[in-house]
Amino acid sequence: MLPPIATRFVAGETVPEALEHARETNAEGVGVILNLLGEHYDERASADADAAAYCGLLDDVAGTDLRVRLSVKPTQLGLDVAEEVFREHLAEVVEHAEERDRFVWIDMEDHTTTDATLDAYEHHAREQGNVGVCVQANLRRTRDDLERLADLPGKVRLVKGAYDPPAEIAYREKSRVNEAYRDDLAYMFEHFEDGVAVGSHDPAMVEYAAQLHDEYGTPYEIQMLMGVREDTQVELAADREVWQYAPYGEKWFSYFYRRVLERTDNATFAIRAIVDG
Repeated sequence: MLPPIATRFVAGETVPEALEHARETNAEGVGVILNLLGEHYDERASADADAAAYCGLLDDVAGTDLRVRLSVKPTQLGLDVAEEVFREHLAEVVEHAEERDRFVWIDMEDHTTTDATLDAYEHHAREQGNVGVCVQANLRRTRDDLERLADLPGKVRLVKGAYDPPAEIAYREKSRVNEAYRDDLAYMFEHFEDGVAVGSHDPAMVEYAAQLHDEYGTPYEIQMLMGVREDTQVELAADREVWQYAPYGEKWFSYFYRRVLERTDNATFAIRAIVDG
């Protein structure tokens, strides 16, 4: 059973718990992106199991009116085993989702996975179109990646970046990351006609996205984590599309530790959430 502090950030350990969270969140006007917790598998059996679990989740939501999307991690689907294993499992999940009229996001992990992730995304964006991928503004390469992705029919989520890449390939200062995020966001609103996914809890970036929408008319959505600024998520959903990234599963502790406790700003969010809750 999840401890109370974890239930604020994790949508349960089981599929029924995750779907109940989705129902409750949908009732407040917010869509839910479900991610089964798990990553960096070095044995194929674990990747096989999680790919099958995602297909089972798609079966569970098929035919329902739940506003649910999936989000998968490349190393969860076997990238650390072999790129071919990742591509095989991703194809299985994306095709299963397409048959059930569902959308799959591909998370971006550390910088060593970027090329394999974008290559797989490009393939499925051209073949199916029901996929999205995440890019990180703190990486110096991201503008070039956005230029590559601009004409594809899938979706792209822009985040600041939660990993700690080497200085030679990334911006390290918070102000410089913010500057890159704003520049990349402006580029996306100008060139991504099918829409933009704004992955940020930063009020300044959320407001800037609204300004860019007014300027370019580009459709967009806001994406935030479960447990962070949830009141704001509901408020924003009154006049724009909002999706909440909600992890679930038995491997919750490693997620909670890395994403909440390891980084000072996320720990501050956690403490505020508990105090304000």
